[in-house]
Amino acid sequence: MKDKTADIVVVGKGAAGLTSVLGALEYMVKIKTRLNIILIDHAPEGSHGGNTRWSPSYIRLEAPDSVDPDFEKDLLEISGGRTDPNYIRRLASEAPKIISRLQEHGIEFIKPKYYLSAGPSRIQPVGGGAAIIRNLETVAKNSNITIRYNCSAECLVTDPSGRITGVDVKSSDNGTERISANAVILATGGFSGNGKMLAEYFGSGGETIMPISPGTKFNTGNGIQIALKAGALASGDWRGMHAEPVDPRSRQSAPVVLVYPYGIVVDNSGKRFFDEGRGLVHETWEQFAKQIYFELPGQIAYTILDSSLFDIPGYERAIRSEVAPYQADTILDLAKKINVPIDQLKMTVEEYNAATPDNVQSFDASRLDGLATCSNYLPAKSNWSRPLVRPPFLAYPLVGAIVYTFGGIATNHESEVTGAEGPIPGLYAAGEITGHFFGTAPNAIAMLRALVFGWIAGRRAVEYCTTLTK
Repeated sequence: MKDKTADIVVVGKGAAGLTSVLGALEYMVKIKTRLNIILIDHAPEGSHGGNTRWSPSYIRLEAPDSVDPDFEKDLLEISGGRTDPNYIRRLASEAPKIISRLQEHGIEFIKPKYYLSAGPSRIQPVGGGAAIIRNLETVAKNSNITIRYNCSAECLVTDPSGRITGVDVKSSDNGTERISANAVILATGGFSGNGKMLAEYFGSGGETIMPISPGTKFNTGNGIQIALKAGALASGDWRGMHAEPVDPRSRQSAPVVLVYPYGIVVDNSGKRFFDEGRGLVHETWEQFAKQIYFELPGQIAYTILDSSLFDIPGYERAIRSEVAPYQADTILDLAKKINVPIDQLKMTVEEYNAATPDNVQSFDASRLDGLATCSNYLPAKSNWSRPLVRPPFLAYPLVGAIVYTFGGIATNHESEVTGAEGPIPGLYAAGEITGHFFGTAPNAIAMLRALVFGWIAGRRAVEYCTTLTK
């Protein structure tokens, strides 16, 4: 075993890891000191960055310098009151500041049109998560930060008091080595790429769920495991995950198909099974995707639409699959193409059409329009109910794909990893590795919390290291 020395080791080169480097560099300038930072990533160069590299990176802010008034209340309600309010408050208070810092490093933000439906205001970096990685790794390289790829953290090293003193890492070329350090920042993502853990927490079969992107497989849960062994507390909803409905035919990253509220969805027997119009798409897609994977026979569903889809302005924004839908002039021929029982699909469409309102002039894809099916029709469709009568008829196959997991390690609003007796000295974490989500993922928050608490972790790690030298 070889031995190297650093002041701070950052594990993971996605949004949380890179913003922790940025936060550390900025704080070192402020206090006029220089510390040695080593940044490692499990993936090969070019594939690094986990989910960040592939993420559109929607961020729930009204503008780069403005948080909407309901931000804290909504996040607390979504978690059922289980997320630490101090964590949410810190997220809200620091968000404009970190976005400003990113803008100063060349990352431009726009206010995008979010698919089709309304909802909380969002901003987005031009170029998505890939732009965050590109610009911030330039900052790291220009600051002579040591960066290593194909390198995973295997064990946190502590002294008898529990204080972090280093990390054992394994690389493809140098074997196992110890990096002595005063502080370690874990930004390794959740466990969406760990089949054994997925099966443990989501049941048999959980290990085969489709990853949303090529980077998802690198979220192996290793950072969570070594932190727990070092005394970190577990936190978050360990049986919770964010999943999205995607086209299994696509070869693109995150090929979501989010037009399902404007038609009907059937299983492979041709029957409807849920309320497609229960809420705005970002309020239903997670439950829908998990239902497809964990409850439906064959783990597949089909969105059935007619050509009125093409009348919706910007409908293309809600389809990220590059593969054209199945198309036919009759429902019978469409059923043949998707290998769904012909008679059953015909009956399903006819019953649905008969249950739709007579007047559908108020149809509005951008909001909850109140166009509901009649009261004795089950399962109901609460909004956007209009008959499927205009050929050609369309069908998209859909499967559930995992984006990230909720279970992780406990951290406070200072990004300190907490154990049974409080913060573990010298250990920090940010991003999907931390357990702050419960029940349902809050929309457009995952990237924001990675940026904010990564930045806080970097500053706190520098502050901690300087106290050791006094």
